[in-house]
Amino acid sequence: MELTVLGSGSAMPVPDRVQAGSLLTADDRALLVDCGSGVLNRLSGTDVGYEGVSTVLLTHHHLDHVADLLPLLKARWLAGEEHLEVVGPSGTKSLVDGLLGVHDYLDGRVDLSVREVGASQPFSVAGFGVVARETRHSMPGFAYRFSAPERSVDPADGPLTLSGDTEAFGGLARFAAGSDVLVHDCSFPDGIDVSNHPTPTSLGEVLAGTDVGMLVLSHLYPHTGGREAEMERSVRAAGFEGDVTVARDGLRLSLPDPTA
Repeated sequence: MELTVLGSGSAMPVPDRVQAGSLLTADDRALLVDCGSGVLNRLSGTDVGYEGVSTVLLTHHHLDHVADLLPLLKARWLAGEEHLEVVGPSGTKSLVDGLLGVHDYLDGRVDLSVREVGASQPFSVAGFGVVARETRHSMPGFAYRFSAPERSVDPADGPLTLSGDTEAFGGLARFAAGSDVLVHDCSFPDGIDVSNHPTPTSLGEVLAGTDVGMLVLSHLYPHTGGREAEMERSVRAAGFEGDVTVARDGLRLSLPDPTA
């Protein structure tokens, strides 16, 4: 399984960071997680392309996570692709219906299906095993943990966790424990008075003692520019003992196969 960070930015993008989006690939499977502004362009530069992504999984419905959803639908229609599935928390169908209500000429252009999921039991998306956990943010949403397609691994033990937008808290740290890679919201550097998002120190304190191999700091506001190394040091100084790196658009990480 491979993770490509398409967009490591936030609602205030900068030239080298578009809004939130991640691409998961394994074997011949592809899954797009979130689809903020700029993600479609980043996706077009991958080997998979938007032609190869027929499923989008949303963490929540804030604009910087869904802004390219209908542009993706239109691009797939114009490319001759026939299907798109959108999966996400409660309210995802209303979101998609509302978007199509504004852009009604796109309604019916592809075979569009919408599925709402919860945190009560694992589910499958584009063949990937997934388990969800509620986040703490200004809008309800999910963090997700993934296992690769056709692997006999409980998603709760999967190698990859994506936090979505959230404060740092113990429940999510326990949810991610044992992950080889945790991509976590770390929107602002220390010294910024912020709610609904963590700073490096608050994140490092919560993850202290958690068995996570690599922590990837993402959803970065412009305030973090030039302070990336400082943020990495702050997470470690607060007690996190794994590897730490700041996400960048185009970052690719290979996840080990736990069944190998």
